[in-house]
Formats: sequence, C-alpha cells, structure tokens
Amino acid sequence: MGAVRYILFLDRNFNLTRKTVILKENGSIMKKMISIAAMVLFFCITAGAQKFALVDMEYILNRIPAYERANEQLNQFSKRWQAEVEALNLEAQTLYKNYQNESLFLSEEQKAKKEEEIVAKEKQASELKRQYFGPDGELYKKQESLMAPIQDEIYEAIKQISEADGYQVVIDRSSASSMIYASPKIDISNEVLKKLGYSN
Repeated sequence: MGAVRYILFLDRNFNLTRKTVILKENGSIMKKMISIAAMVLFFCITAGAQKFALVDMEYILNRIPAYERANEQLNQFSKRWQAEVEALNLEAQTLYKNYQNESLFLSEEQKAKKEEEIVAKEKQASELKRQYFGPDGELYKKQESLMAPIQDEIYEAIKQISEADGYQVVIDRSSASSMIYASPKIDISNEVLKKLGYSN
C-alpha cells in the first residue's frame, strides 16, 4: 500500500490549504512530490514567509491506532482479492495444460473452442485484477474511504496549530527527500499528536 502524503501551504489569499497524495512507491509519483516540496520551499523564500514548520507524516501515522487498524483491513482485503485473481489464473493454466495434453486428439473446431476458453479465462483474471488493484480499483477506493477521516483529523490539527502559532507553511518532511537539513526545533509532529490526543 502507498503512503499518505500531504503538504500545507498558503494560497494567493494567504489561506492555509493542502495538497494530498497517496504515494505508490514508484519514481514518477515520488518525483512529483519532491518537486512540490521544492516549489513550496521556493515559494516560502521568495514570498518572504518568515515562519514555517515541518511534520513527519510517517511518524504521526505510525502512532495513530486507527491508521494501524485501517492498514490491517486493507491487507485483509488485498489478500482476499489477490486469492480470487490467483484462482482464476490457476484455472487458465489448468485449461492450457489440458489443451496441450489433448491437442493431438482434437479437431480444429475443438481446438478453437478450447483456445477461446483459455483466452476468456485469462481475460477474466486480468479484468478482475484491474477491478481490484487498478488505479481506480476497489483497493484504492477502500484505502481512500479508510484513510480520509484520519487525514482530515491530522489536517485540522495541523491547521489549528499553524493558525495559533503563525506558521505560513507546513511541509511533510517524509516526502521532501531533497531536503538536506532541517532543525528539529521546527518539527511540530509531537504537537500534532498531542492535539489529536496521542502521546509520543
């Protein structure tokens, strides 16, 4: 499962907003997140923002029981759906092996029929895999529904802290891998956890 990432920043009207991304650990999405983090830092400097903070979303999420429960549910769904896909793939493989063993004794018409059955079964497996694990598949939708309430709570906590302490920009340090150094003094992760009612 991908990791949850979001960045808080000021829009043109100086209202605190956020960008939310659920990362799949691949290069393209990661590069986009790094670029966003770099742009936010650039904005912070060029816009003359005097006060900003960091949060570590991985650190925060790993200390929230609801996040662990959501992950466990997602793992259960993933395993169950993967088993269904593998079962169809196994059926397709069995059909193909039977076809190979029987091909010498089959007429051209019978061969064509069995080949169609194999292709249909493979297509069924592929379609089920796409339905469950595709970009807009059931696993993604389930992840969104389980994680959204947690994300919203964290976002509101960060927003309240930012407005109270005057932070113009809040960056997720676990996404900004291009960041070379940041003082622990500007990391408000523990404050966020405290705001949410969790001790570090």
